Amino acid sequence: MAIYKNQDIYLHNSTSGKKELFKPIKAPNVGMYVCGPTVYSDVHLGNCRTFLSFDILFRYLTHLGYKVRYVRNITDAGHLENDADEGEDKISKKARIEELEPMEIVQRYTTGFHQVMHQFNALPPSIEPTATGHIIEQIEMIEKILEAGYAYESEGSVYFDVEKYNAEDGDYGMLSKRILEDLQSGSRDLDGQSEKKSPLDFALWKKASPSHIMRWPSPWSIGFPGWHLECSVMSTKYLGEQFDIHGGGMDLKFPHHECEIAQNKACNGHHGVNYWLHANMLTLNGKRMSKSTGNTLLPFELFSGDTPLLTKGFDPSVVKFFMLQAHYRSVLDFSNDALLASEKGYHKLMDAYSTLESLPKGKTSSWNVQHWTEKVYGAMNDDMNTPIAIAHLFDAVKVIHALKSGNETLTESDTSALQKVFSEFLFDVFGLKSPRAEGKADGLDTAMEVIIELRNAARADKDWALSDRIRDSLQAHGIQLKDGAEGTTYTLQ
Repeated sequence: MAIYKNQDIYLHNSTSGKKELFKPIKAPNVGMYVCGPTVYSDVHLGNCRTFLSFDILFRYLTHLGYKVRYVRNITDAGHLENDADEGEDKISKKARIEELEPMEIVQRYTTGFHQVMHQFNALPPSIEPTATGHIIEQIEMIEKILEAGYAYESEGSVYFDVEKYNAEDGDYGMLSKRILEDLQSGSRDLDGQSEKKSPLDFALWKKASPSHIMRWPSPWSIGFPGWHLECSVMSTKYLGEQFDIHGGGMDLKFPHHECEIAQNKACNGHHGVNYWLHANMLTLNGKRMSKSTGNTLLPFELFSGDTPLLTKGFDPSVVKFFMLQAHYRSVLDFSNDALLASEKGYHKLMDAYSTLESLPKGKTSSWNVQHWTEKVYGAMNDDMNTPIAIAHLFDAVKVIHALKSGNETLTESDTSALQKVFSEFLFDVFGLKSPRAEGKADGLDTAMEVIIELRNAARADKDWALSDRIRDSLQAHGIQLKDGAEGTTYTLQ
C-alpha cells in the first residue's frame, strides 16, 4: 500500500487564504506547474528559494508514493521590462547590450540556472518547456480568447479585456484579493495615448517594433506573445485544463498569476488550478535585497564567500538547510551569523547520521520511535512545515547521543526504523548531501588525525598548555574534540 493513502496533507491555498486538505484530481497522479526563471541574468536567491521550496514538495509527494508530473517553464521570450506591457524584452535588451544573439543569452543563463539547481541538489522537473517552443500554441489560445469575446486587436497587438471579463462573471483579482474598482482608481489616465481600452488590460500579443529582435508571424502582426500567456499555455498543455498545483513566488501573484487565471477561464471556462501555492520573499541583513544598493547576494557568492557581506563561503547544502529552517510562506532574512548557526546545525545532523549504523541495540526501547515518526510526517503534512520537521530531527539527535552513551535503549527493529526515517528525510525529502558521503571530509579527516596525534603526544609529555591550546583553538572554529575510552574523536558543531 502506498504511504500517501495513510497521510492527510494540508496545503495553504492562496485562492482561499487558508490551509486545505490536498485531494489530487486523479490520485496517485499529481500535476504541478511552477513558474520558472526568465533567463536574461544569473538566477537570484529569491528565485532559488522558490524553486527549492517546490523541489521539497515534489520530493515529499514522490516519497509518499504519488506519481508527480512536475512542469517548470523557461521564459525565453515575451517578458518585458515592466508589467505595463511597456519597455523592451529583457532578453532582447541583454542581447543588444552584449551584442549577442538572444538565444546565446538564453543558453548562457539557462545553463547557469541548471548548474545552480544542481549544486543545490534540486531534482530536475519532469518537463521543462520554453516559451519560444510554444509560439503556435500561444497563438491558438489567443484566437480562442478572441472568439470568446474577452480580447481585442489594436494596431497589430492583442489585449485581454479585463473590464468585459469581470462584467461577465469574471473574477480578476480573486487570487491577490484585489478589487477591480480599486485597481482602476490606482491606474493612470491614458489620455487616449495607449492602444489599450483600459490600463488594466494586458497583452496577449505585442506587435514588434522595427528594433525588436525576437519576433514571429501571427494573424495580427509580426510580433511576440505576452509574458502571462506562456504559463497558461504550457501548464494546460502538459497537465490538462484542470490540474492540481500551481506554484511560484509571492511577487508573481499579481499580476502574473491573476492574468493566468483570467486567460484560463476565458479560454476553457474554469480557473484551471485547484491549489495555488506561493513562496515568500528574502531579505538580507534585515533589508530588501536590491542590486542598486549593493544589498544583494548571488548563489555563487554564497558558495565562494567572494563578497564583503560574508566571512566565508558556505556549502550549498548548508544554504539549503538554512532556507528549510524557515517556513516557505514566511519572509527569510539572510545574514552571515544566521548562516554560521545553520552550518553548525547541519553538521550536528550529519554527525548524528554518521553514527546511526554503529548504535548499540537493546532488548527494550525507552523511546517511542513510532510517535516521533508520526510527528515528523505530521509537520510535513501541515503545509510543508520544514522548520518543525527539522526540530523533530534534532529531537532524534539528542536520542542518538543518549543511545551512544547508553542512557537510552532501542530494539533492533526500532533502531532500523529510526535510521530509515532519519536518513530518508535528510536525503530523499530535504535533498541535503552528506559531506562525508561525497568524500569532502577526507582531507579534514586526515588533517584531524595528525592534529589529534600531536595533541596526544603533548598530553603524554604532560604539556597541558599545548594540549588545551589545540583543543580550544579547534573549539573556536567549530570542531569539538571528544576524549573517550577508545581514543579521541571529533565532531563539527
